[in-house]
Amino acid sequence: MSIAFWCVLIATVMPLFWTGIAKYSGRYDNRQPRVYLEESSGYRQRAHWAQLNAFEALPGFAAAVIIAHLAGADPLWMDRLAMLFIVFRLAHGVAYVADWPTARSAVWMGAYGAMIGLFVLAAR
Repeated sequence: MSIAFWCVLIATVMPLFWTGIAKYSGRYDNRQPRVYLEESSGYRQRAHWAQLNAFEALPGFAAAVIIAHLAGADPLWMDRLAMLFIVFRLAHGVAYVADWPTARSAVWMGAYGAMIGLFVLAAR
């Protein structure tokens, strides 16, 4: 399995990390997890938002990797762009939880650029 495909797996699991941060508390009630998350505040709320954003980014990234692979794109560049996406997405979650909005937007754009790069790679 290629590094790019492993990156899809990492991107699939990444939201669970942010979920863990959002739910880590002595008062978490698994009977109503959505109510708890909607009523959370501070870093837990931001971790929940990071989780949602990570899930939102996943389909486009997975499609970009698969399409680049099917199009016979250069595997080295596919792997590089996929790893870059993962690095940016991790930084995005950290910036989200830490409440650094400007940094969060910057790394979001970097991750989006890496994903678009995979599509461009497929088109070449």
